[in-house]
Amino acid sequence: MSNKNVRIAIVSDDKCKPKKCRQECRKSCPVVKTGKLCIEVAPNSKIAFISENLCIGCGICTKKCPFGAIQIINLPTNLENEVTHRYSANSFKLHRLPMPRPGQVLGLVGTNGIGKSTALKILSGKLKPNLGRFEDPPDWEDIIKHFRGSELQNYFTKVLEENIKAIIKPQYVDNIPRAIKGPENKVGELLKARSDGTDINNVKNVIKMTDLQNLLKREVSKLSGGELQRFAIAMTCIQKANVYMFDEPSSYLDVKQRLNAALIIRSLSDTEIYTIVVEHDLSVLDYLSDYVCILYGVASVYGVVSFPASVREGINIFLDGHIPSENLRFRAESLQFRLTDASDNMLIEQSANFTYDKMTLTQGDFKLNVEAGSFSDSEIIIMMGENGTGKTTLCKLLAGVIAPDEGSKAPELHVSMKPQKIAPKFTGTVRQLFLKKIRSSFLHPQFNTDVIKPLKIEDIIDQEVQHLSGGELQRVAIVLALGKPADIYLIDEPSAYLDSEQRIICSKVIRRFIIHSKKTAFIVEHDFIMATYMADKVMVFEGQPSINATAKKAESLLTGCNRFLKNLNVTFRRDPNSFRPRINKLDSQMDKEQKSSGDYFFLENKRL
Repeated sequence: MSNKNVRIAIVSDDKCKPKKCRQECRKSCPVVKTGKLCIEVAPNSKIAFISENLCIGCGICTKKCPFGAIQIINLPTNLENEVTHRYSANSFKLHRLPMPRPGQVLGLVGTNGIGKSTALKILSGKLKPNLGRFEDPPDWEDIIKHFRGSELQNYFTKVLEENIKAIIKPQYVDNIPRAIKGPENKVGELLKARSDGTDINNVKNVIKMTDLQNLLKREVSKLSGGELQRFAIAMTCIQKANVYMFDEPSSYLDVKQRLNAALIIRSLSDTEIYTIVVEHDLSVLDYLSDYVCILYGVASVYGVVSFPASVREGINIFLDGHIPSENLRFRAESLQFRLTDASDNMLIEQSANFTYDKMTLTQGDFKLNVEAGSFSDSEIIIMMGENGTGKTTLCKLLAGVIAPDEGSKAPELHVSMKPQKIAPKFTGTVRQLFLKKIRSSFLHPQFNTDVIKPLKIEDIIDQEVQHLSGGELQRVAIVLALGKPADIYLIDEPSAYLDSEQRIICSKVIRRFIIHSKKTAFIVEHDFIMATYMADKVMVFEGQPSINATAKKAESLLTGCNRFLKNLNVTFRRDPNSFRPRINKLDSQMDKEQKSSGDYFFLENKRL
């Protein structure tokens, strides 16, 4: 068989520096030594060029490159004729495309850097697929011929002939305020400007479902992360389009808002409308999708889109790391949600117990009532409640940073906090940032083993902090928070912008660190799967957001989750294969049965 297109060689634009090295890749290549130009570094070229046809896959160049700029990957041979797009030579390659169907919601699940955003750009018509022929791009006739016999043939024919309108809700909502310029920068004005031709009742319903009624007169630049996300969803939903695409709609939203967002997205479904959602919160993806496509491969190297599968089967395939229909394993180990790990620290001897009295605090129009309670070291307490119910305020009270209006002030403890919104101001590399902020932890072998290596920080250690993506920034922020010596670790939404795989790894890292260091962590987390995986205890916040709230004392995972879900009128069941929590459809038979018995949430069946 020909080796053509079976091997992929990647040269990283930002890592390859031919003028700063001795071109070890070219000098060590055995093919170059035979007189063939397998690796070239032209005098006017910024990066090296590797011929994939001549490359024998020995991997010597990857080991010799001083900057780690080269990756040589052998692809499965059956992908040879299924290239959808490639940006340039020695760059990312996408195989196949998700297949949207009118009237149904397509969910996309996969790790970051695997081609989800590229697929959305192609399906929205913003990027013309070149079928891997980046030097001689095909015309639309060839492209439609390539997808002949699949649902994509009809889709691209519509894109070409009917000039269909596609709207994408962007992934990084933090960038929205910078993109909005001009005098009209208030939420209500912007929604009104975009809603021309849309039924006024539909606009009112979207504003109600996204809970924007009280924010209509506020400037977009003054919105919090969750408010920006709801605004972005509303802006997308009130416009008339043929294709709606949502890139991570649940970031920064609490559980109630996530379910509302899922309901709005599902309400868009029409016999002629295509809806595509990229989502890393697996319980939300499960709730809003009709079917899913999995994306797998090697981040920033190549991505492959699986054939469509039912929601339950697709998510379980993703967690298992094995696609039975293609007899292909894309991950070495399966990811499971057995809660046996959650009780690990029962074996750890807890040496310190902290108690606090009943407290009240008023800040402006908001009043927080705190029930008396306690917390121990080697313990993770997940704070569950709607946004604006005082979770961050309570952590500051417990740490003694602020004093309550009523009740005795808590003993002053050292606190390390990872904020919800991360704004990188540091000018320099990730390595320089760590050496400046957490030098002793960064140089400690145990911290490297427990935190830095599992979070794959070495991949980005020499990159500029200002150039990091949202997911990379989140991992850096988690390392910074855990690297600071403290009694209490307050971690606000560690899952934002992390993909499903990274979320599970991150949960394990935080658990291991808190147990080994004998500290306490208070974690605000709205991804229900991640929250239940990390929690030893649950603290529920009840009341009206931004007006009046009560922080209940920390209770067991089972009773806390039951209390929280009862307030939301939502029930969860457990998948018998992967043990992940799954949201029951409202008023389904399972939903009614669990509500009547009072079981809104299950720990796994002990017999399994």
